[in-house]
Amino acid sequence: MLGGDESGARTSMGTLKAFNLCVLQLARLARERGGSHFIADGLQVFRQLVPFVSAWWGEMSVSDASIPPKSWMHGRIDLPESFASEWHKVASSDSFSHDTLTQPGEVVRASEYTDPCEEVNEFARRHDLYHLMCITFELPESGLMFFVCLYRGMHAPAFNDSEADLFSAFCDHLLQLWRFQVKDMIRFDTDNGVTDFGVARMDGSLLYVGARLCAAIQRELPGWNGSVLPAEVIAQLQKAPCVIRLGRSALTLCPNAEHVILSLEVQSRGAVLAPRERTVALLFAAGHSYKEIAKILVLSPATVRTYLRNCYLQLGVKSKVELGSALRSPTPPADATRRD
Repeated sequence: MLGGDESGARTSMGTLKAFNLCVLQLARLARERGGSHFIADGLQVFRQLVPFVSAWWGEMSVSDASIPPKSWMHGRIDLPESFASEWHKVASSDSFSHDTLTQPGEVVRASEYTDPCEEVNEFARRHDLYHLMCITFELPESGLMFFVCLYRGMHAPAFNDSEADLFSAFCDHLLQLWRFQVKDMIRFDTDNGVTDFGVARMDGSLLYVGARLCAAIQRELPGWNGSVLPAEVIAQLQKAPCVIRLGRSALTLCPNAEHVILSLEVQSRGAVLAPRERTVALLFAAGHSYKEIAKILVLSPATVRTYLRNCYLQLGVKSKVELGSALRSPTPPADATRRD
């Protein structure tokens, strides 16, 4: 009996050591790889600890009685490019998805093709999704849900309790580090969180997107299904920094290393800033210095200073905090409409 206890203790210590190494590798990836490939690379590290055949992750809106759940940003490992669009066709009937979205923070597992909807089972068979393990988290700053789902095929064992515990702990670290990366890239403090921001690669694929930005794009560019920006927006990414119209709103594109930050702003009826002035003001409110803005926009620091002075005067603000608030307010400050 004692021998059995000692063997179990050694196994537990071995698992703990392997998990600690996994988390250390994840932290290194967050520092070295950046946002573009962090989640995919992180899951590949976890795959060495808890094997899986394929994986899917991203941001999803919660369903209600009339609207099915929808994936707005996603990534995948060993699944076809069409995976998300195929899933959207059966999303309203997917009981496993419903279970995960209604139990945030909990690992949900399932096995076999037993969904009440046969179309969902056919989708699962097509992609060999025999064993499933998923966890979702609320993202109050985005207005969406973050999810990670792992899959195994029919001839593999089901995910067990120990693997579920490791998955839950690992995803806590994965999500936290990913959120830090997004916040560092956006660098914008606002009472509204970052529901009207997005982060995209230069090819238009999304790394992060907020619910308000999703709604605005879908409203103004019908047929958009998420994950990759509409062609009309992708065509402007190489021109960033720039401002494009999106219905009654302005969509500002600001370069950030290998990414572009998207920011949605409702146009006020009062003071109207020129596109270049607005871009300078947004970058300054986001925490960039005069020199950084000048380098990004290929301007002189003196020109940046002039643009900012004009912005302060037109918007009637006196500080960086007030500037950020005015840029994101649907109505101008009280003094902004008074022109001498």
